[in-house]
Amino acid sequence: MDIARLQNGEVAKGNEIDATVHRERQRRRRLWRLFIVLAVPFTYYWYRRLSGDPIQLGIPQFFKDNPELGFLAILMFLFIMLAFLPYMGAGRSPHTMLRPEDSSVRLADVVGATATKREAIDTLNIFLNHRTFQREMGGAARRGVLFAGPPGTGKTYLAKALAAEAGVPFLFVSASEFQSMFYGQTGRKIRTFFKSLRKAARSEGGAIGFIEEFDAIGAARTGMGVGSREGSAGIVNELLVQMQSFELPTAGQKFRAAFVERVNRYLPAGKGLRRPKLEQANVLVVAATNRPNDLDPALLRPGRFDRTIHFELPPRNDRLEIAQYYLDRKNHDHTVSAAFVADLTAGYSPVRIERLLDEALIVALRDGRTEMTHLDVIDAQMVTEVGLSHDVGYHPDERRRVAVHEAGHALVATLAGRDVKLASILRRSGSLGLVAHGDVEERFLRTPTEATDLMAVALAGRAAEIQEFGEASSGIASDLQVATNIAAQLVGMLGAGGSLLSLEAAALGGAGNLVAKVMHDDKSREKADEFMSVAADRAACTVLEHRRALLALADALCEQDELTGDEVHNIVASSMVG
Repeated sequence: MDIARLQNGEVAKGNEIDATVHRERQRRRRLWRLFIVLAVPFTYYWYRRLSGDPIQLGIPQFFKDNPELGFLAILMFLFIMLAFLPYMGAGRSPHTMLRPEDSSVRLADVVGATATKREAIDTLNIFLNHRTFQREMGGAARRGVLFAGPPGTGKTYLAKALAAEAGVPFLFVSASEFQSMFYGQTGRKIRTFFKSLRKAARSEGGAIGFIEEFDAIGAARTGMGVGSREGSAGIVNELLVQMQSFELPTAGQKFRAAFVERVNRYLPAGKGLRRPKLEQANVLVVAATNRPNDLDPALLRPGRFDRTIHFELPPRNDRLEIAQYYLDRKNHDHTVSAAFVADLTAGYSPVRIERLLDEALIVALRDGRTEMTHLDVIDAQMVTEVGLSHDVGYHPDERRRVAVHEAGHALVATLAGRDVKLASILRRSGSLGLVAHGDVEERFLRTPTEATDLMAVALAGRAAEIQEFGEASSGIASDLQVATNIAAQLVGMLGAGGSLLSLEAAALGGAGNLVAKVMHDDKSREKADEFMSVAADRAACTVLEHRRALLALADALCEQDELTGDEVHNIVASSMVG
């Protein structure tokens, strides 16, 4: 094992890899076995030919003399096939085997998440050099690794890259495919999958099994273990057994062991034949899940899935690498940079970043262009997050009310220092209008002051409607919901309500959400209501003090339907100066 490569975080390559040596040894054995198998019929064929009695191909003479029996034999064969065919595949493993050449993904294509990638490479190097790691260093190779993280963070992507770099078979399966309508077949499919892994590992020097959505079969056992079909307890028990099955003998090893055992019965003590040594199959099982906390604890103990590699949403530095990787492969002009995309996609997974850029290309294509601009990216973000925009044909009074409502949001968000990206009175995903805003810079923490700012922004549409029309419309329903959630977090989770007790830690009557817990506690509800009132008063004072900017924004929205973030900031700034 090349220690220098391991220290540098590189994948071991070349003939020093145990898996490569084993694969070459197996290849030579197969060639010799093929030579022996073919030599016997080939020698017999030429013996018959040279002796003047060559082998004649065709229908056996027995069936020529008795055609009725031949016809009956064919009918019996067809009947047996039709009768048993539906059951023949019931217990087969549902996996798909991929060879290294089938995958176009390599570790060089895995960008960002440097620490996660390094940990996965360490696991791969130990897998490739399992014999050296065990004999020279006294370590025990990992047999199961859990990839845990939100959807789209690259769990499957990294697993395919590892398998391609390892040069071993990659057996991919979704956990839901193990489920069967026949009782007992789920466990049988799991056994067959692990049997296929062991067979591929002994043939190729190693094999990697990947189970997607692992929580579908690895969920924690509860009660009597009675669930759908066979029950979760039985399925988990089968997984636990199979994760310890890598030292099971093959059919040939069982036959040789039985033969030696019978011979040794007739030999004196100390003179018996040596039993064949069992070699552990070099198998690495990678399981991916979005819900690691739902897994049975027994699956995570040492010797099973004892290593968890976490996949998180990428921070800005990682998003820079990911954005640059995709931009190098997509047409764009000078206005689209990796920094621009990274700033725009806070909280995005790598898959969402790629989809955003693809949507931007679609927007450009719709306008007859072959490369995206920064405006296309912003438009694509609105499409992917809140849907396509379309005019609903407002009544003039309603159009003005919606414009005033969204102008209130945009005004207070701008004055609160928020990064306003878009203000619109066009309908998107059921919403009559929207103001898209976010943090100017990526933040991982939020203070109570910033939370109250967001509450004021949420209630600004209501304040603007009351100020200009005397009362608010039903359009404030979603705004009140957002503000209520923030108030509940301040009181029940962040200790801003006069008590440091966290309602999030309480199991109040089985209520599953924080708002319900706050509503059930009189003091907490009173404090949350106070936060709402303070935010509403602040929003009302702001739209009244800056009424000129509010009306200017409303007029612009009525005229243009949508305003970019720069246009909103310019209108507010010019109104302040005037």
